[in-house]
Amino acid sequence: MIKVTKDIFIDESEIRLHFVRASGPGGQNVNKVATAVQLRFDVGNSTSLPGDVRTRLIRLAGRRITQDGILIIEARQFRTQERNREDAVERLVELIRQAAERPKPRKKTKPSKAAKERRIESKKLRGKTKKMRRTAPNLD
Repeated sequence: MIKVTKDIFIDESEIRLHFVRASGPGGQNVNKVATAVQLRFDVGNSTSLPGDVRTRLIRLAGRRITQDGILIIEARQFRTQERNREDAVERLVELIRQAAERPKPRKKTKPSKAAKERRIESKKLRGKTKKMRRTAPNLD
């Protein structure tokens, strides 16, 4: 079990890891060893996640989530399989932690009467300035 928050734990059987060859540093090894990790997590069918966290996670994931509700995280930053695996799991946990935070509701506010009056006054001043720029009427 992977601890995400004090209430949310992910069963490791829900995470699928697939190792692929990575581009980048590694010399001759890069063509022989599959060090990059592709982590797949089925968000839509996960029993570990509460419903509200699941919907926020799908919204947060953006392009990383497929039509079927599978979250794909690729990690290829490091040269070893083990470190890339840890990185992918850490990124998944961090994403779920972000989704677990409830957004605070927005409170509607209105501008104060004084603020409205200041706004109107500044508009009047601006209009007066523009009016002064006009050419004087020709009295001939």
